[in-house]
Amino acid sequence: MYIAILIIGFLIAAAVSMLVLVKRGTTTRGALSRETKSRDASLVSSAGTEIESVETTAARARGDETRQQAGELVPRDAGTIAEWTPMDAEELSVSRRMFFNRAILMVGGLAVLPPFGLSLLAFLWPSGAGGFGSKVVVKLSDAQATWANKLPYYVPSARTYLQPYPSEALVAAKKAYSADVFVGMENGVVGLYQKCVHLGCRVPWCAAAQWFECPCHGSKYDRVGEKRDGPAPRGLDHWPVVVTGDEVSIDTSGTAIPGPPIGTDTTKQAAEGPHCV
Repeated sequence: MYIAILIIGFLIAAAVSMLVLVKRGTTTRGALSRETKSRDASLVSSAGTEIESVETTAARARGDETRQQAGELVPRDAGTIAEWTPMDAEELSVSRRMFFNRAILMVGGLAVLPPFGLSLLAFLWPSGAGGFGSKVVVKLSDAQATWANKLPYYVPSARTYLQPYPSEALVAAKKAYSADVFVGMENGVVGLYQKCVHLGCRVPWCAAAQWFECPCHGSKYDRVGEKRDGPAPRGLDHWPVVVTGDEVSIDTSGTAIPGPPIGTDTTKQAAEGPHCV
């Protein structure tokens, strides 16, 4: 949320900066260039008083025209007629170049900033759809079909393994687990976070041993995530699960519930074959 606010502030600041740049360009439009002023000064010094008078009059006329274009009032003596003088070619080229520069900036800003900002907001804004960081709902019947093949049911959007929990182990589980985890166990389901509690590797399933075995450093957990071997400091972390009819809701919106301490063995499940790690 804070990142989204920072992005909005950045986009507003960029838009304000562009407007200030364009405004600054309009207030300086028509100003004489340094080269033009130097050329006028050299002509005045070499041509004498008469040329000086003519050049001064032409420069004043150009200055009056510049102030008129900028929206300023130009005082004139009563009864005088302003002499028309063509715009200096160099002055015209500068004005044209300034116009194209600002046009390119405006078009580029309008083409890039809004889509870029909206795409970032869409990426960072919390989504109402289910996914990791929210409640993910799956069908219990799909999980049961996978369990029939002695495999855990993996839910990618929740980064969670769903495993059956045996009813005969509920008495021991009630003493070892918190109420949030035990509610799911009472309905025969346990939700295990895929991350190894040692150093965070994803823990795969070993079909031969019927355990979860981490390939990074050899930590091993039984089918309900209780620690059996290796450097892991506890069992696999849990997500609260709620079973309603044929739906299982996995709540990943908060912090994962820490796994049971070393020595917890509610199911008494030994390895059923050779280890994968």
